Amino acid sequence: MRTYLYEAASVLMHRTKKRSSLKAWGLRLSTRIGMKKAKVAAARKIAVLLHCLWADGTSFEWGGEKMA
Repeated sequence: MRTYLYEAASVLMHRTKKRSSLKAWGLRLSTRIGMKKAKVAAARKIAVLLHCLWADGTSFEWGGEKMA
């Protein structure tokens, strides 16, 4: 599962053209701590986000103000 989350973070930060606050956060973080550590942090944030979405049954919104 960790590998898939890391891959999802990598795709989000490199290949996705659509803007999102999660992508912007990850790219800002990568300038401070490096790309690999930023991908790990984004993967963890994706995991927390998915858990919250599964728990309350809501759907992901790309441009949301508040991220988990």
